[in-house]
Parts: sequence; C-alpha cells; structure tokens
Amino acid sequence: MSNDVTLNAQQLEEVIRKVVREELMAFATQEQGIFHLDKESPLYKDMENILERKKSSQLTFHTHEEVWNG
Repeated sequence: MSNDVTLNAQQLEEVIRKVVREELMAFATQEQGIFHLDKESPLYKDMENILERKKSSQLTFHTHEEVWNG
C-alpha cells in the first residue's frame, strides 16, 4: 500500500518551517552545560577574571544600539 502525499510549494514551505521551529525550540530548551572548559585553560581563567571585574563594577557594558548604531 502506497502512502503518497502531494504538496504544493506553499504547503511544503509550511511543513519545513514547522520542523525548523520545532528543532530550534528543542535546541534552545536543552540543558545548559553544553560547553565545558577545563579549569586550567587560559579561556577559563579569562572568564573568571571577567566575572570578578563584573562583580566589582570594573566593567562597562554597551547596548546593541551603542555598538552597532553609534
């Protein structure tokens, strides 16, 4: 028994968009911790330094508009 389905271009686009949305939602809701740094790596140490400077108000953050529009 054959289960052929015929879709026009618009219907196919809607199906593709739905699948992509579902995959993006699944990706976005994954548990954090995908990326692990070794505590001895230079990048880990840099991240710790940035966090400490943030806590002590030694960093200034800029908005997207300030960076790209100004």
